[in-house]
Amino acid sequence: MAIDFDGTLVEHRYPKIGEEVPFATDTLKMLIKDGHRLILWTVREGELLQDAVEWCRVRGVEFYAVNRDYPEEEAAHQGFSRKVKADLFIDDRNLGGLPDWGDIYRMVRDKLTYEALLEKEHSPQPSSKRGLWRFFNNK
Repeated sequence: MAIDFDGTLVEHRYPKIGEEVPFATDTLKMLIKDGHRLILWTVREGELLQDAVEWCRVRGVEFYAVNRDYPEEEAAHQGFSRKVKADLFIDDRNLGGLPDWGDIYRMVRDKLTYEALLEKEHSPQPSSKRGLWRFFNNK
């Protein structure tokens, strides 16, 4: 799973590091605990990249790889496509924007599209009321 930094984990303030997007690092820690390999995939390089990695590390998020497909890769994106090999991309530039991190976690955990998540959240829930109370509750 590839994760962008600016605008996704933190508010856009590049080259500075903005405020954390609510629940971003908590969600990443849950995804790591669930067994997902996270790749930080960002335009940041050099010292700016190291600042972002350290910002995440201080908050308890350690990435599987940073700006490369796997940690042992000798040089990140030299002489080949910068396109990372990931099954899922979390980026603020998604068509439709960035869902909140709670929705992102539910989509990953339950393998839902955003559309399916919205349908699930807006479908009528069965009533736990019985008998006559169910009749009045459904009116």
